[in-house]
Amino acid sequence: MSNKNKLLNNQELSMFCDQIAMILNAGITPMEGISIMLEDATTEEGRRILQTILDKCNEGDTFHHSLEASQVFPKYALDMIEIGEQSGKLEEVMRSLAFHYNREESVAKGIKSAVTYPMMIVGMMLIVILVLVIKVLPIFNDVFKELGTEMTGFSKGMLDFGNAVSKYALVIVIVAAVLVAGLFILTKTEGGRAKLKGFLSRFIATRSLYDKIAAGRFASGMALTMSAGLDTDESLAMVSNLVDNSDMIEKINKSKELMAEGKSFADALSLSGIFSNMYSRMISVGFRTGSVDKVLEKIAVGYDEEVDEKMSNLISVLEPTLVIILSVVVSLILLSVMLPLMGVMGSIG
Repeated sequence: MSNKNKLLNNQELSMFCDQIAMILNAGITPMEGISIMLEDATTEEGRRILQTILDKCNEGDTFHHSLEASQVFPKYALDMIEIGEQSGKLEEVMRSLAFHYNREESVAKGIKSAVTYPMMIVGMMLIVILVLVIKVLPIFNDVFKELGTEMTGFSKGMLDFGNAVSKYALVIVIVAAVLVAGLFILTKTEGGRAKLKGFLSRFIATRSLYDKIAAGRFASGMALTMSAGLDTDESLAMVSNLVDNSDMIEKINKSKELMAEGKSFADALSLSGIFSNMYSRMISVGFRTGSVDKVLEKIAVGYDEEVDEKMSNLISVLEPTLVIILSVVVSLILLSVMLPLMGVMGSIG
């Protein structure tokens, strides 16, 4: 588990909620379950967190207040657990939370996987090009000088670039290290991640992907809250705190306004642009059959599949594009040197 005041990550939350759900299903109280988990804990941090929860339970506090005392659970999970306790559906809520955070972890891993490989290709591309302009081109330049001529045009420009890189290598390395450190800090702090997500959600190449992620997260949150017995207004209020996409928050607020004007929940979601007409009709049918939470779960799964497909398509386009760009740049550098050299050799022959 995590350090004090640092929230548990999605994987840790999913595991904890799943364990509590299994404990409750076996007829064991949450306090007894925490005691069992404490005996099996393998890390000092895990034991400290579980001991804090157990101490609060022994003092007579409710389960969600005991979890809150550990300071490692997000507000959304605590609110849902409180609802589960009050409605007598704690086991169902814990199982739903486990599924919800497992889905969040899968989406996060998918995004990381989609970004990592192209970044590796870009890194390799830059290394190959730098080796060419810093190490290889000077050798060809010496050959040209021995033949009584010199590089011109594109090859001359690349040679000058390589010389500048070599001359200011230390400065470039320091700047690159600062940029990498800044990016690392940006992805490790809550504020930095929020800014990065905000940029990606507005960037034209990734906007549609993040819209689908936000819609899937909305559907998952609504399914969870409505299965716990909340009405649509209460569910929308809670889920708006879960979604971190500014466009989606605006759409949720618009849905609230439309519902206040007398529109049905399904029509409000459709008119606000949260869901397509097809998904909105599915929700309308779900209300009539009393299974709207199940329909929302299916919609969330549908969006997950769309996100996976879109990321796969993005990778399938990005990878060959980067390889082609690398091949073209390397070919231009070599041809700009080899063709004039062959011309000089031919005139000498």
